Amino acid sequence: MDQTIRFTKSADGVRIAYAESGAGSPIVKAPNWLSHLEFDWQSPVWRHWFEYFSTRHRFVRLDARGCGLSDWTVPEFSLDAHVADIEAVVDAMALDRFVLLGISIGGPSAIEYARRHPRRVSHLVLYGTAAQGVLSDPKTAAQARSVLDLIPSGWAWENAAFRQVFASLYVPQGTEEQRTWFCDLLRVTSKPAIAARLLNAAGEVDIRDRLAQIEVPTLVVHARKDAVARFGLGRELAAGIRGARFVELDSPNHLLLENEAAWARFREVVDDFLGDAPSTSMPRGNAAVLEPLTARERNVLELIARGLSNLEIAAALSISQKTVRNHITSIFDKLSVASRAKAIVIAREAGLAGRVV
Repeated sequence: MDQTIRFTKSADGVRIAYAESGAGSPIVKAPNWLSHLEFDWQSPVWRHWFEYFSTRHRFVRLDARGCGLSDWTVPEFSLDAHVADIEAVVDAMALDRFVLLGISIGGPSAIEYARRHPRRVSHLVLYGTAAQGVLSDPKTAAQARSVLDLIPSGWAWENAAFRQVFASLYVPQGTEEQRTWFCDLLRVTSKPAIAARLLNAAGEVDIRDRLAQIEVPTLVVHARKDAVARFGLGRELAAGIRGARFVELDSPNHLLLENEAAWARFREVVDDFLGDAPSTSMPRGNAAVLEPLTARERNVLELIARGLSNLEIAAALSISQKTVRNHITSIFDKLSVASRAKAIVIAREAGLAGRVV
């Protein structure tokens, strides 16, 4: 895969770096701690996440203020500032409607953005996150404060022992390579004093009273044994958002690793939620003709076969009419047909017309 990195400025003048990869309907990943657009790209911890989203969508990531390629010296790390950074990137890319992904401490800014801009967010996907930070949660505040207070000094130690504490929390089942990479990420992504400011600000966030105002389809996924974000907080988050779907995973890792069963389950539930899952009603004998189509193209073809117009397909899949037209052009090319009628015949012979999306 290739990625393209660009820069824009947030409302307060802070330079924000963002990258895009893949093609299709857009997914924007809210900034989380820590990130570095270039260093993360070949990461044994993040690489499979990026590949998964980039093979299905136009995947957009941004470095949080104070991290990676974004400006490190910034006036504030408030929730409003992080939301403004998302707004700046979305506007710079001229995205009208997109899926918003919030992982870990990127969750609150994703939630708040969705609350403020419900017409621009088609789906909200939240993983390993909570509506309140560790410092505002009485069950974790004391322990979290003892660790955060050590960051300015312990982070800079030549010995990686302190950084290994974070690695053991985020990827307890990680390999030596994965833990080493995580330790290196802490070292190259930001300065200890800046990281402490960022984490303290995130730890004090509490948006529980805003959850009832979320009006977009929401999926909340949480690992049952997550040591960074308590499982109960994920369940409470889902309960606070009207109609949210909650899925628990059997994993101790805060960041899911490529070789664990929980990662496969995560992909499955996200595909289902976004409508990216391949059709299961397709007869085996007719499957070959549709193999060149992507999961999204199959969804579009199914809706064409059911007689929906481009406008109705766009509404059903929460994408623009232009994106629908692009998918149809690609479908016609891959199926070697020149008309909607011929595409419908192929779809119905494959059994797609009977599937309800």
